[in-house]
Amino acid sequence: MLDRLISEGMSSTQYSCQVKPRVVCNVEIYEKPKLNDPILIEGLPGIGFVANIAALHLVNELKAKKFADIVSSSFQDFAILTENGGTRSPKNELYYVKRQDGGRDLLIWFGNTQALTTSGQYELCGKVLDIAQDLGCRFALSLGGFKKEEVKGVPSLYSAASDEATLKATLDLGAKVMVGHIFGIAGLIVGLSRLRNMEAFVLLVDTTGTSPDVNATKVVLTALNKYLDLTLDLSKVGLTADQIKKTLESFGLVRNIQQETKKEDDALRWFI
Repeated sequence: MLDRLISEGMSSTQYSCQVKPRVVCNVEIYEKPKLNDPILIEGLPGIGFVANIAALHLVNELKAKKFADIVSSSFQDFAILTENGGTRSPKNELYYVKRQDGGRDLLIWFGNTQALTTSGQYELCGKVLDIAQDLGCRFALSLGGFKKEEVKGVPSLYSAASDEATLKATLDLGAKVMVGHIFGIAGLIVGLSRLRNMEAFVLLVDTTGTSPDVNATKVVLTALNKYLDLTLDLSKVGLTADQIKKTLESFGLVRNIQQETKKEDDALRWFI
């Protein structure tokens, strides 16, 4: 499908996914990279912004190349004004990394929002998985924070997976089995991947969730270093967290978490 649309001579490729009669999600693809058995890594905002910081750190450290932009009518209905009079909108982005060390290539799903509706979450996740599979992806992993009132010492790591063998691999990273519910994209991607015969797992880490959590993110990135055989420099995670915080403050998301009420919990339940 990607080949057909690119061959039509467009400078970029547009996908539209519809829930009749209106467009819900639009994906603009600028390039179809040729990848080696890629792994999809999800990194959207959630509790402690663990996934968001981790994904941006991967993008920065590995010099990932953006190849797609995603907008959805299920994203927040506003734009942020910039200092020079421009605007910045809620969106998601897809990046790729071609590894030179013989390891599996990476697809990184980054953004400043999740969808705000259940149908929007399914549509968004399904569209990204469509693109990932078209690029040869058979494995997806998601990240997130596990909210705790207090975190002492080294935050604990938890996991859930699409199958027993994949779960065992996460336990070898020091994770504990997660029991209960995982809301938002981090949980949805594992369930939908399994339905598509893809392997998948989620890693959640203890966090109070009141601000971008550098320590929790380092725990997740340490696990990814081991699992993906990477050598990420974790000394710069704090700088990455500052980047995330500035963006999220402009969208009001950090303030909302700090002042959360039961009503806000329901409205922002994709923060996991």
